[in-house]
Amino acid sequence: MKAHPRARRPGLQGLVESADGPRIKVAVNEAPEDGRANRAVCALLAEALGIPNSRVTVAQGTTSREKTVLAEGEAEALAARIAAALD
Repeated sequence: MKAHPRARRPGLQGLVESADGPRIKVAVNEAPEDGRANRAVCALLAEALGIPNSRVTVAQGTTSREKTVLAEGEAEALAARIAAALD
């Protein structure tokens, strides 16, 4: 996932290429201070997946724009929801 803090228009912004392959671009209004942007990224992703905020965490990259985010749930169902949200 690639985070864009302090964005004018928050939301899932499609896929972007990275060295590790395609990543989901997520824009949030929050500043990257005191973990506010990370919490906003998790909340936005949880909303898109239809799961509680507590089931989404930043697993890697808390201080980086490129993050690995863990969403708890059935993998196939979550993949289908995120694909639908990106369309």
